[in-house]
Amino acid sequence: MNRKPARAAASPATTPARAAATTPKPRSGADKDKPLIEDIRLLGRILGDVIREQEGQAAFELIEQIRQLSVAFRRHADQSADKALKKLLKGLSGDQTVSVIRAFTYFSHLANLAEDRHHIRRRAVHERAGDLQEGSLALTLQRLRKAGIAPSEVLHTLAQSHISPVLTAHPTEVQRKSILDAERAIARLLTEREAGEARLPRELADNEAQIRARVTQLWQTRLLRFTKLTVADEIENALSYYEATFLTQIPRIYRDLELGLKDKGTAGQPLATFLRMGQWIGGDRDGNPNVTAETLELALKSQSDMVLRHHLTQVHLLGAELSVSAMLNSVSPAMQALAERSPDRNAHRQDEPYRRALTGIYARLAATLSQLTGGEAARHAVAPQDPYASATEFLADLRTIEASLVANHGAALASARLHPLIRAVEVFGFHLATVDLRQSSDKHEEVIHELLAVARIEAAYSQLDEVGKQAVLLRQLNDARPLRVPGATYSDHSLSELSIFETARLGRQRLGAQAIRHAIISHTETVSDLLEVLLLQKETGLLHGLLGENAVCDLIVVPLFETIEDLRNAAPIMRDYYALPGVRAMVQRGQADGYSEQDIMLGYSDSNKDGGIFTSNWELYRAETALVKLFDELNAGEAWGHIDPAPGSPKPDQPPGGAATRAAVERGGHIRLRMFHGRGGTVGRGGGPSYQAILAQPPGTVRGQIRLTEQGEVIGSKYANPEIGRRNLETLVAATLEATLLQTTRDAPAAFMEAADALSLHSMAAYRALVYETPRFAEYFFDATPIREIAELNIGSRPASRKATQRIEDLRAIPWGFSWGQCRLTLPGWYGFGSAVQAFLHQNGPSGVARQKALLQKMVKQWPFFRTLLSNMDMVLAKSDLALASRYAELVEDRRLRNKVFSTVQAEWHRTVDALNMITGAKQRLVSNAALQRSIRHRFPYIDPLHHLQVELVRRYRAGESDAEKDGRVRRGIHISINGIAAGLRNTG
Repeated sequence: MNRKPARAAASPATTPARAAATTPKPRSGADKDKPLIEDIRLLGRILGDVIREQEGQAAFELIEQIRQLSVAFRRHADQSADKALKKLLKGLSGDQTVSVIRAFTYFSHLANLAEDRHHIRRRAVHERAGDLQEGSLALTLQRLRKAGIAPSEVLHTLAQSHISPVLTAHPTEVQRKSILDAERAIARLLTEREAGEARLPRELADNEAQIRARVTQLWQTRLLRFTKLTVADEIENALSYYEATFLTQIPRIYRDLELGLKDKGTAGQPLATFLRMGQWIGGDRDGNPNVTAETLELALKSQSDMVLRHHLTQVHLLGAELSVSAMLNSVSPAMQALAERSPDRNAHRQDEPYRRALTGIYARLAATLSQLTGGEAARHAVAPQDPYASATEFLADLRTIEASLVANHGAALASARLHPLIRAVEVFGFHLATVDLRQSSDKHEEVIHELLAVARIEAAYSQLDEVGKQAVLLRQLNDARPLRVPGATYSDHSLSELSIFETARLGRQRLGAQAIRHAIISHTETVSDLLEVLLLQKETGLLHGLLGENAVCDLIVVPLFETIEDLRNAAPIMRDYYALPGVRAMVQRGQADGYSEQDIMLGYSDSNKDGGIFTSNWELYRAETALVKLFDELNAGEAWGHIDPAPGSPKPDQPPGGAATRAAVERGGHIRLRMFHGRGGTVGRGGGPSYQAILAQPPGTVRGQIRLTEQGEVIGSKYANPEIGRRNLETLVAATLEATLLQTTRDAPAAFMEAADALSLHSMAAYRALVYETPRFAEYFFDATPIREIAELNIGSRPASRKATQRIEDLRAIPWGFSWGQCRLTLPGWYGFGSAVQAFLHQNGPSGVARQKALLQKMVKQWPFFRTLLSNMDMVLAKSDLALASRYAELVEDRRLRNKVFSTVQAEWHRTVDALNMITGAKQRLVSNAALQRSIRHRFPYIDPLHHLQVELVRRYRAGESDAEKDGRVRRGIHISINGIAAGLRNTG
């Protein structure tokens, strides 16, 4: 039944707040959600008060009217409400529109904080009840014990493991640090209210007043940047997550593991350092001309400054705690010697050896800070002096203190602060996080081409075929002479690239080998792409010796396979690379534990944009499987004859230059294969729950080794709150342990593999038919999504497109997925699957439909890969909305183009929904994800107004209906709406 919008009465609640207040009270079975609703009401009421105070009653009532019309359109398909809403929005002034958008945007932000608080609350409830949650370390350790895996075996596995989330900067991070800081303060205040009725009324009132102050701060703080985000800004933003979460929470994870693995069999067996952080910001120059040697140096110094100041603070606080007097308690001789070496001669501390020692340690750390970063410590009991040569020296001093405390009845004094500090030094050192270098293969080739041409070794390197390139590169890798000619002039590009590697060498010397360990090659298509990076390392002092004799390489050369074709060629390329004389021996040298490491990065975003969701995931699965098989054979000395060479590569028995190939690659220690997953925030870019994703990896592909990227505003969603951050880090460790020791996946039956092949073929055909073969599809995309406006946002230092074109091929995968999320079609996360299932069901004729259907239903029950992929599609479809998407489609002026494309997408959406329902047996979305169901129920009705307003402003902006001053307000409104929608959807980056 059509309803007329009711005029809002005066109330202390804002529009979104009133919406929360009118949310139906939970039924008895949903009492667990009551605290969430109460938090949303509280925050909404406070936001309402602030808006009434700042903007006036009229603005408040306007916001409420828009909300009611929007909700009527969503929940009841009320066409009269739709008509009234359009009319209302078209009549809004620029100032009114911005005010309304800000209200709903900030409600999305505040709702996120309430949800995070509720997630932590529910987790604690389950833990107190002994109901261990999926993804928790406690449950994983319990499962390992039940499987008969002893704690000592777990410790041994972790000693061979490497787990690393890697923070990256991409052009979808829409949060300003000022906003993040205010929201962290509100989250902390919500936590303080948790005692509820046990708190005194005046304490609750004071708490609410502080929340009100922070909400007022948010309202009076601009959401947008006036200038484009720089790499320096991105570095600063990323470091805020270390200060808030990683520096304190990662040591807690180690502590929990130590406690969980403690028994008679593990006495004296230490927990090795296996969980470390990675960083791309400052070293990732693929498509970002703003990343240079100077930004790499800034990143290294900024990171070192952050971690050294953390260490200094903890040493200072430790000194306050360890007031132990030698008159009352003994200390070890080593501890006494450490105290005697301290420059602290204060008479008041002569009987306090720990304090004297820590004063000396602080002085050394302060000198280290000055030496490495130019910074100055906040406190100086004695003058900075005698800087540490390495984090290992610092760690040795802390170990001396620890041993003395433990040996002299002071173990309790070591547990609270000293142990976490020791672990922080082991994990973060003086470098904080490993900075990866990344560049596109064609940019590397340009440098090599110029070096060879200027040196008159090869005038036309880039024109050579693959065999010719490898021959030239191998000759140079076995020539001790450098390529650069003294006094010669080189291009700015070549000088910049060489300077990056030289800065990396110096950074490793100053901060340790963990500071920079990887050189990633985007768009790896041939073996020569890898050899070029080896040659660049040789030219800059990062590769020592000759490839065929005694070469040692400082940086792991990491190929990144991105497109569907690249993924298919991944194993052949790596096979041919390791078949080259000297390569395997080079990789193996210098590894103390008998193992060497080979990271291989797999690109989720570009493979999805290339072939669609199903084909991308399937080709990733196949590539991983082939790579594991290759390295198993390589480690067994059987690397030949199993995999066809990559196209254009020389045959294994015909190496470049005509020399006879060796009968086998030089034998030595095993090579650890570590997959580096280039996952984004959205499912279309490899996102989705990390725990399930790791458990669904093909057999043998984890083995304790995993790196994965964390991108965009998903970083904030996962790690802005310390407790949420620790839980997310826990899931990585838990899933890696289970995948490694419980072997959660087995080889899929041949029938499953054949079915996936068929589904992939049909899915990719349907996807490419729309995206690459539909005439003027790019025009539709640029008109029906806010991609143009996203490209204008000051939200990243990297351009949205690789080239100044409107070709889908040139558009970066990140803004591609981000734009589809903004218009609520979320197309990259599901398109093509419905057509694939329909074709698969009927590929053997009508008589085979029942059999094919039964096979798909069996696959979802028995195959983690298939089940996880369908679960992620289910989540994406739950976040899609055809009604809202139709509003964006109205931005396409050509009606025939609009109708053709949207009707095609709409039909595929229904096919995909029907396919999921048929395979899983579910009749609605998110049947198995109650938490996300709850989130959508509370959140989405209040994101909808942002969509309606965004469409109207985009229409107005593109039509040029306003003068320059008003145009600025319209653009600002569009950009704020992008922020609000991204915050509301939470995983659109």
